Amino acid sequence: MEIKTQEISLPLLKEKEIKLFIKRTDQTHQHISGNKWYKLKYNLIEAKKQGFKTLLTFGGAYSNHIAATACAAKENGLKSVGVIRGEEYFLLNPTLQFAKDNRMLLRYVSRSDYREKTTPDFLEQLKVKFGDFYLIPEGGTNELAIQGTAEILDANDTQDYICCPVGTGGTIAGSINTSTDKQTVIGFPAIKGFYELKKDIESWTKKKNWKLVNDNFSGGYAKVNKELIDFINSFYKEQQIPLDAVYTGKMMLGILDLITKDYFPKGSSILAIHTGGLQGNKGMSKRLGVILPIS
Repeated sequence: MEIKTQEISLPLLKEKEIKLFIKRTDQTHQHISGNKWYKLKYNLIEAKKQGFKTLLTFGGAYSNHIAATACAAKENGLKSVGVIRGEEYFLLNPTLQFAKDNRMLLRYVSRSDYREKTTPDFLEQLKVKFGDFYLIPEGGTNELAIQGTAEILDANDTQDYICCPVGTGGTIAGSINTSTDKQTVIGFPAIKGFYELKKDIESWTKKKNWKLVNDNFSGGYAKVNKELIDFINSFYKEQQIPLDAVYTGKMMLGILDLITKDYFPKGSSILAIHTGGLQGNKGMSKRLGVILPIS
């Protein structure tokens, strides 16, 4: 599968003598897009190899992973169960409605119970209710997911810096594993728990050519402010590239902030990985009463 890489054109880049490219993994699939396609690839193969008929996974009410897993299960002739953090939604948001339309069974649990999701007792309760299932962790990150995300970069990606949004750490770990020693991989975390996230990534890669930017761009996970909304819409108008408000929008805002501050030497080239997640803009637009690009 060939993924398009586009060069970004902005006065700032010309001024600072920086080349910036974006790898459009959001175009892998209409619904199973970006890093989710890569994370699910080998998990789906393994689930079918082991003879499982049902996938079960976890996520919040606006989770890209929940939406992608529901669609992937349906396309592969499997059932799916989504354990959703928080109260039941009688009027479903676009993410959960999409999951339901793809025949995913939704099970809502309290936030306190959700924190127990990896414990044997909690998983056993789920097996009693739903029968045997192939378990995919929240966010989709496990060893098979990292095997998949390692395929995002290829021999054509020779830029000096690789930039990646970070949720659970699976996408950046795979990218680090494929990167060359001459490249630096920079992660832009979308969630709290910087040091715990760093430890997780260290458990999935032995390479040292990476770092996380410990800055909280635009308010934290799933937090959106006017600056971010205006930036995403302006970027879309100028570049014809949609960004999401949770991951890629904040990453791109962060990259340009670092360029402004002369973080990258003159003459550097940067590759930003577009990890998809655009389905989340539908729910975000509806919840906040704003307009964000969705394709």
